[in-house]
This record gives sequence, structure tokens and C-alpha cells, in this order.
Amino acid sequence: MVRRILLLAAVALSAALPAQAQCYADYRAKQDDPLRLHYGVAELPNDACTNPQRAAQLLNQRLAQGGWIFLDLLSTFGPEGLDQRRERAGQFFLRF
Repeated sequence: MVRRILLLAAVALSAALPAQAQCYADYRAKQDDPLRLHYGVAELPNDACTNPQRAAQLLNQRLAQGGWIFLDLLSTFGPEGLDQRRERAGQFFLRF
């Protein structure tokens, strides 16, 4: 009986927690001397999906740490858009 109550309580608590949507962005970046360009996909916090300025700011910071210059935020999307971008992003798929 106690085990059943604990199980029901655990299920109720997990159902009460908000679902964590996933947020991703595709972007373009470059390096100079020699010029190198790349297209990439990055995971972002959920609030960045509805705020393009925040998404661009986060990408700019991450890319700068890796020696890249952020050029352009192309789009933000959920997990349903990952597979179609994986091949094109290549080594820059979820790297930054």
C-alpha cells in the first residue's frame, strides 16, 4: 500500500513539472586570414527561441570563444528540424 502511494505521488509530481521544450538555431560564421565560412546548428536555452536578439548574443559569445565571428542567425526551431540540418552542418552540428 505504501509503495503504491509513493508510486502515485511520483507520477503526479512528474506530470506537474513543465515540459522542457528544446530550442535550436542554425547560423553562419566565419574566420579571417585565411577566410573560412561555416554553417552550424547549436542548442540554445528555451527563451532564445522566442527572442532572436538573445539567440544571436549567445551564438556570438560561444563562437567567439572558439575563434569564429558570428555572421547571421538563420532560424530557431525545435527538435523536429534537427535531422534535416544534420548533414549540412557536418562537424558544426551541435558543436557550439
